[in-house]
Amino acid sequence: MSSMMLEAQQGMQTKPNPGLFKRNPPIAGEAEAIERAKEGDPDAFSKLYALHKRRVYTLCLRMLGNVSEAEDMTQEAFLHLFRKLGSFRGESAFSTWLHRLTVNLVLMHLRKKGLNLVSLEETINPSEDDAPKRDFGSRDQQLAGSVDRVTLERAVSSLPPGYRMVFVLHDVEGFEHNEIASMLECSTGNSKSQLHKARLKLRELLRNPEQLAVPAPGKEGV
Repeated sequence: MSSMMLEAQQGMQTKPNPGLFKRNPPIAGEAEAIERAKEGDPDAFSKLYALHKRRVYTLCLRMLGNVSEAEDMTQEAFLHLFRKLGSFRGESAFSTWLHRLTVNLVLMHLRKKGLNLVSLEETINPSEDDAPKRDFGSRDQQLAGSVDRVTLERAVSSLPPGYRMVFVLHDVEGFEHNEIASMLECSTGNSKSQLHKARLKLRELLRNPEQLAVPAPGKEGV
């Protein structure tokens, strides 16, 4: 895959998990905008929206796989941010805090729809054909290669919902398995199993690009 993907693949053993798609470093003027927005400055909040809307939308789209729902959840995330901004204490990067807020909102949205986020039939003991030759939580070197970012995004979008959810949370957003287990209300072993199967499916999709989903159109105005 691209150098971005390769770097991520090489670093899985470090903690915290850095995530597949690196988050941006602190943005110039962001800290000031946060403090002003906390005081009720609408222009400052508009700046935060402009700085982070695309990444929040992309996260929602990766998790939901539906453009319309992703747009709605992006708006919901920023409405929630407006109400919760006062609770941000700067103990983590603002983007990390905002992404966790967004993930929780998306998961609540899916639960309200009555969807099973992770199949409880998936266990830590996969079938013989799927059995891994490495620890479930280790960096998957077989995904390293020369796949461009667009193709990778299409492959992730083509994963079954349960696989995509765990893959996005672990390999993209950088959450640990114990955190994912808490979010999805499943066991840590279940999260590891889902990730392993997601990677197997991802490799299959990358070998057979005709199976990839048609990319969703970008939304400049989100």
